[in-house]
Amino acid sequence: MSDELRVTVWNEYRHEHNSPTVRAVYPEGIHSTIADGLRSYGYQVRTATLDQPEHGLPADILDATDVLIWWGHMAHDQVDDAIVERVHQRVLGGMGLIVLHSGHFSKIFKRLMGTTCDLKWREGNDHERLWVIAPGHPIADGLGETIEIEHEEMYGEHFDIPAPETLVFISWFNGGEVFRSGCCYTRGAGKIFYFRPGHESYPTYYHPDVQRVMANAVRWAAPVAGPSRIFGNRQPLEQG
Repeated sequence: MSDELRVTVWNEYRHEHNSPTVRAVYPEGIHSTIADGLRSYGYQVRTATLDQPEHGLPADILDATDVLIWWGHMAHDQVDDAIVERVHQRVLGGMGLIVLHSGHFSKIFKRLMGTTCDLKWREGNDHERLWVIAPGHPIADGLGETIEIEHEEMYGEHFDIPAPETLVFISWFNGGEVFRSGCCYTRGAGKIFYFRPGHESYPTYYHPDVQRVMANAVRWAAPVAGPSRIFGNRQPLEQG
C-alpha cells in the first residue's frame, strides 16, 4: 500500500511534556508514533502541534493536506476558533479528517457533528475487543474478525453523536460496556472517520492492527477526483 497521499498528523502535544508516564510511552510524542506508522505504508506525512504558530495548520499546510489526523485531550479550549473554521472549510471542500480517541470533544469534531459528543468513560486498565461489523468496508481491509487491545481506557454508550453513515467497529470492554468505535461520516465533499482507541498512557498506537486501521482510513478519507461542486444561480441548460 503506497501512494502520494499527503497526511498531516495533529497532536496538542501536552501530556508528553507534562507527564513522565506518557513521555515514557511516547518519547517523541503521540504524533510522531502515528506518523511513523503511516510512513511505513508509503504516505507522505508531516506533523503539527498546538503550540506552533497557527497550531501548525496555516492555510498553505492545510491546502497541501489530503487527510488530517486529529488527537487532542486536555487543551481543546485552547484551539483558536479561526483555525477550527479553517479546518472546517477544508473538510467541506474535500479534505479527509480522522479524529482519534479523546478528539471526540475537540471543537472541530463537535462542530461537524452538531451534538455534544459526550460519553461514559473509565480509566481502569480495561481489555478492549473491537469487533469488525462492516467486514467489506475499506477501513477493515486486512483485519481479522476482532482487534484485541490488552490495556485501554473505557468509553461507553451512550455516545452523543449522529447515527454514523457506516459503523465499522463496535468495542466491548471487560467491564461490560460497548461503544461505537469506528464511525464514518460525510460533510460536504469531505469524509470523516472517528476511531476510538488511543489513550495517552497506553501504547495503543504501536499496535499493528491500529496502525493498519489508520492507514486504511487515510486511503478511504482521501479526496476523490470528480465533478466540481457548483452552487448559486444558474441559467437553464436547455432553451425553448
